[in-house]
Amino acid sequence: MISTKQFCPLCSSQASLFVEDRGTNFYKCPTCGSIFRDPANDLPFEQEKARYLTHNNCPVDPGYCAFVAPIIGEVKKLFLPSHQGLDFGAGPVPVIAKLLQNQGYQLEAYDPFFHARPELLQEKYDFITACEVIEHFRDPAGEFERLRSMLKPAGVLLCMTLLYEDKIDFAGWHYKNDRTHRFFYTRRTLEWVRERFGFASLKIEGRLVSFQIQN
Repeated sequence: MISTKQFCPLCSSQASLFVEDRGTNFYKCPTCGSIFRDPANDLPFEQEKARYLTHNNCPVDPGYCAFVAPIIGEVKKLFLPSHQGLDFGAGPVPVIAKLLQNQGYQLEAYDPFFHARPELLQEKYDFITACEVIEHFRDPAGEFERLRSMLKPAGVLLCMTLLYEDKIDFAGWHYKNDRTHRFFYTRRTLEWVRERFGFASLKIEGRLVSFQIQN
């Protein structure tokens, strides 16, 4: 039997069934505007890790370097090499960390699958990057709470993700077909995140999403 209701993992509101596709149910939240995959369809840890290992991301691939250029450029615009950063959800190869380290930046890499160094999550940072990460969150509320707590005053959380808009046919949207993509954001969702977790400002430029806290 298909469940027509699920609680939103971001705002805890009751969400309704939105789309059924490829044996997966997706729910839409009336409060924060998010869309999320039925948790019953989550991949086991090892299968999820194997999926990430198929990603061909490396710091010498011109195509991938062009893809991450917006987040690299924003870090360079806002911060000096002396500022401390964290590449959160860095993947098998921490491309953003390596590219910025090559330009003299101080950057650590954390990933729960490949660079699980919990001590890094106890530190404070001037900036945190999360490139194609936030759509993978099982617990977006908990993750945003943690990321917010790890920023210094005037710190910035820089994310990249593909936003959903009403004009998109969700059933035919390629971005939801990756089974590791669990949680999908709209502009309304990001505004909810900004307000709920105490960010002073939100900037959206294409895939690039920037949250900043007050000085």
